[in-house]
Amino acid sequence: MSSPSPASAPSPILEYVLTFVCEDRPGIVHAVTGAIIEVGGNITESRQFESGSTHRFYMRLQLTTSASTEEITTALAPVVENFGIEHHLDVVGRPVRTLILGSKATHCVNDLLFQVEAGHLPIEVPLILANHPTLEPLSTFHGIGFEHHQTRGDGAKEAFEDRVRQVIDEYDIELVVLARYMQILSPELCAELAGRCINIHHSFLPGFKGANPYRQAHARGVKQIGATAHFVTSDLDEGPIIEQDVIRVDHTRSPQELMAIGQDAEVRTLRQAVTWFAQSRVLLDGTRTIIFR
Repeated sequence: MSSPSPASAPSPILEYVLTFVCEDRPGIVHAVTGAIIEVGGNITESRQFESGSTHRFYMRLQLTTSASTEEITTALAPVVENFGIEHHLDVVGRPVRTLILGSKATHCVNDLLFQVEAGHLPIEVPLILANHPTLEPLSTFHGIGFEHHQTRGDGAKEAFEDRVRQVIDEYDIELVVLARYMQILSPELCAELAGRCINIHHSFLPGFKGANPYRQAHARGVKQIGATAHFVTSDLDEGPIIEQDVIRVDHTRSPQELMAIGQDAEVRTLRQAVTWFAQSRVLLDGTRTIIFR
């Protein structure tokens, strides 16, 4: 008499994140949730927004189910076709493959790598590219690959950007972070990275450009400083804003103190923007962003 076959192990329960964008119409939520129920899904988080100016509908869902990504996609297919939905499905917490570009400043890169190592930031950084060698010891300390390429001289900047493209293809990069990378990307590369390249820069009122912005701010007696994280576009520092931070200051602050306060704001602001992107909480609505916190 043969022994009974062991029961097959049940499929593991996974948590997924689903985001979608489409023209606003009645019945969207009903149709999407119906497809999720079809695969035995349970919605654990839900956010939605209708943009009155563009009449676009945005939604972010987290759900648990034992169904596979393919099974969920199949169940959603009729809904996607019927409503013309642009959607993205991913496993919650999956590290987003990220390329960091830097120059000389270490504060933003250091914070990002620390947060990754501590398990607080769901990104995976296979390589750092920089136009100065300053970041190499920091990259080595965290066990991250590093390459230094000049951006000065005939064709040097173009060669650097070509290397960026190669790395994106080689490592299947999903996000590029300009962590105080002090070069302007070409319009062509900006277009190629639309919606997946985040920049950080200081924010002053009024704005100060060029060298030594903190000394300029001190000389003008600014009363607030901060930072802005935004998507990169060919319009310099005018891409859709993801996150901002502002700190009140007064006349007692030295230029060095203003720099320390400003860099701390840059670190926090960039970290938050990258975190939200990695968690699929950032959706584009024309020239602005929808942030589902």
